[in-house]
Amino acid sequence: MKKTLSLIILGLFVLACSQNKDKSEVEWRELFNGKDLQDWHVKIRKHDLDENFANTFRVEEGLLSVRYDGYEAFDQQYGHIFYKEPFSYYLLQVEYRFVGEQAPGGEGWAWRNSGAMLHSQDPKTMLKDQDFPISIEGQFLGGNGKDERTTCNLCTPGTNVVLADTLFTPHCINSNSKTFHGDQWVQANFIVLGGEEVHHLVGRDTVFSYFQPQIGGGMVNPVDSLVKKDGTLLESGYIALQSESHPIDFRRVALIDISSYRNDREKMSELVHQALSIKPMN
Repeated sequence: MKKTLSLIILGLFVLACSQNKDKSEVEWRELFNGKDLQDWHVKIRKHDLDENFANTFRVEEGLLSVRYDGYEAFDQQYGHIFYKEPFSYYLLQVEYRFVGEQAPGGEGWAWRNSGAMLHSQDPKTMLKDQDFPISIEGQFLGGNGKDERTTCNLCTPGTNVVLADTLFTPHCINSNSKTFHGDQWVQANFIVLGGEEVHHLVGRDTVFSYFQPQIGGGMVNPVDSLVKKDGTLLESGYIALQSESHPIDFRRVALIDISSYRNDREKMSELVHQALSIKPMN
């Protein structure tokens, strides 16, 4: 039986740092350069591609920030900012924090709600009024100071995944993470292995895993039927960050491309382990 990456990682973590590893092989690629958005494309509902309505996505003090001070009302103008190229097998690291108050007119479910869209459709194929890209969403949620509210959950706009050998068709399912209240920074990591498997981590803790991400289901409207071909495995795609009506900051969006090791799971796992060991959140 083929080993899954999660089992190999578990073994490496049991070994912990008792082994001396050559860390020179770990090369983070900073998708957000801390200066500008030149490598990113904005798509906001009701607006054309690359129209950054009301300066929703901006760089302030070295942070990629999402703000709504130019909105009279949110009016379901869901936004996404896409990195310029697709990826297939990779480790993605995102450090985020929720701040401030929700935009006027934002839905209740969108309070302290954002996410990283994985294996997303090309933003050029989105319709002008399309609300969300066909993608797998690593959902970010912030706590309200009292209730449990997990993060790095799974949502599936226009997609389905396999859980325990069964096709999972509901829209969202919670992870087993702890709750992060207030405006604290959170580090989310995503291990994405083409159309095989995906793992969500908070820091170094795996909080959710699933298999065979594929196009299917609803929660994307309207959508081009020539793009939404149900049953198609998502073997690669774009990475996007969300604007869902609550202000949020991103201070790091970085990636390690592990596609060259797709046939060597032990080597792949070793690199992932090194990466998560040598890059703790500040």
